[in-house]
Amino acid sequence: MKKILLPFLLLLSSLSPAQSIPNAGFENWTNMGAYLEPDGWATLNSLTAPFTVLTVTRATPGNPGNYYIKVTSRSAGTLGVVPGIAVSGSINSSTLLPESGFPFSLRPASLNGSWQHMIFGTSQGYIDVLLSRWDGNQRIPVASAHRVLVGMAMSWANFSIPLVYTDGNNPDSCMIVLSASGAQPFDDDYLWVDNLSFNGTVTGLENPEMKEELLLYPNPPQSQLTLSLSDQEIRMLELNIRDLMGRSLILLRGLNVSGKAEIDIRHLPAGTYVVSATTTLGIISRKFTKFD
Repeated sequence: MKKILLPFLLLLSSLSPAQSIPNAGFENWTNMGAYLEPDGWATLNSLTAPFTVLTVTRATPGNPGNYYIKVTSRSAGTLGVVPGIAVSGSINSSTLLPESGFPFSLRPASLNGSWQHMIFGTSQGYIDVLLSRWDGNQRIPVASAHRVLVGMAMSWANFSIPLVYTDGNNPDSCMIVLSASGAQPFDDDYLWVDNLSFNGTVTGLENPEMKEELLLYPNPPQSQLTLSLSDQEIRMLELNIRDLMGRSLILLRGLNVSGKAEIDIRHLPAGTYVVSATTTLGIISRKFTKFD
């Protein structure tokens, strides 16, 4: 078995560039007439306000500070249940999906903050972070984080969500998504958030020697993707496939696999994806492209 001389990531001095996140404490809001909008964040309030319904509101007292953000999925007339969502950037007015973020060039280790939440039924709220860079032709993911929320947290609790890096370059953009619901929102799912900050600094990426341990085939795949470890002493513990927006599309946890693992990707549309294998020696990430 080859010795891995360097860890996947080096965590350096802890720092808190909270000022880099727009309105990180949700203290600043703009009066839009029928509703308040958090400065630096996009919401669906303009869509739901005609139904006298708001999915993002200001609440007090903050934790700490004067205010915090309340993100709530709400029933809005003929629109049905509209998912509560706030994006540190912009939302596409046609698709109602996160579209862009804010300028950002650091490599933090985690997103920290405080929350309360109540998620009903099979709905799943989430917090997403995507760091990316423009290479002249397309936007390349640098790091991402995805934390699914289920159940309840009925009092303020601190959270820390680690970022997983798949690129050794610095990003030029960051997008944070706060969502009270997933694809099937329930009325009154809610997520309250305050005091966001980035912490730590990450440098480096996978050891090149370690990347040689993982084989991915066929590439491009059609219906099935096979990951194979050349060293039988290394075991795969988790597999995660993300799109180029950093959204987790396939997540297999609780594995303990040596040799190879097969993933059914028939439901994935054509596109480029990043597959990350968490192993007993660290994380290995590779890109693959699926065609129609």
